Amino acid sequence: MHTKTLRTFIALALLICITSIDTAPAQKKKKKAHPSGTPVLWQAPSDISQRDLFLGPGGAAMRPDLRRITFIKEEKGGYSKKYRVRDGSGREWVVKIGKEAQSETSAIRLLWGVGYITEVNYLVPRVTIPGKGTFTNVRFEARPDRWDRVGEWKWKRNPFLGTSEYQGLKIMMALINNWDLKDSNNEIVQIRTNRGNELRYIISDLGGSLGKTGGFFARTRNKPSDFVKSDFIESVQGNVIDFNYGGKSKSLFENITVKDAKWIGGLLARLSDEQIKDAFRAANYSPEEVDALAGEFRERINALAKLS
Repeated sequence: MHTKTLRTFIALALLICITSIDTAPAQKKKKKAHPSGTPVLWQAPSDISQRDLFLGPGGAAMRPDLRRITFIKEEKGGYSKKYRVRDGSGREWVVKIGKEAQSETSAIRLLWGVGYITEVNYLVPRVTIPGKGTFTNVRFEARPDRWDRVGEWKWKRNPFLGTSEYQGLKIMMALINNWDLKDSNNEIVQIRTNRGNELRYIISDLGGSLGKTGGFFARTRNKPSDFVKSDFIESVQGNVIDFNYGGKSKSLFENITVKDAKWIGGLLARLSDEQIKDAFRAANYSPEEVDALAGEFRERINALAKLS
């Protein structure tokens, strides 16, 4: 074959190979379907005074079966060590180990108690995870088959801006001293129901609660003594409330009004003292801590009721 013709043939063959390499993955890649459904942040509860804040949103039916725990993998990211496991019934859970487990367990129940969409979780006082060790005060967070996590939602851009439930959620964050308000802690979960798909907007990480919010180096999590000593409302200027909040995304608390506080305060006032205590008992706090945390929480509810 002529040298020039041979070079042309080789160049053409290389071009065909490169083209096939570049296009093959694109041919196999499937476009991910865009999540669809009705956005839901809060559902009006008709049974606040009857809600079981000890068992929480999962009730007795979804409690983890601890007869056999199987380790699946380690979950990356976040402050706390987390593992994905399977329980004796075959359900999958993400377990959180460390100081955030208790505060998150209680925070979920207090939010759910007044109608907010939340995760399903339980605090297990002691559990052995094969190959990883034995741990105390471990949070089990459910991963139901019909719940598809489809992305995060943003505090400053979501379908609920300006609504009572959205303003109320921010007040709840100030009420439990959750200083870790960042978009990466929020999840949109697509749920398949008989009525069609729902897009449930939840705060997936509430571990930075029940301590104090002020100051970058002074912030604490799951420290009841700090929570009960911290202030809740600094002042009221006209119709706008100034909360004692020093956590992330402080600007979220601008322009929260007395009307907003009355809305969420009215729901919280329907919780009994025993229900509030149950939310802390569920997280395995000591009796002294339960009394202190529940007492401070009630005082904050009363502070909302007194605003005018």
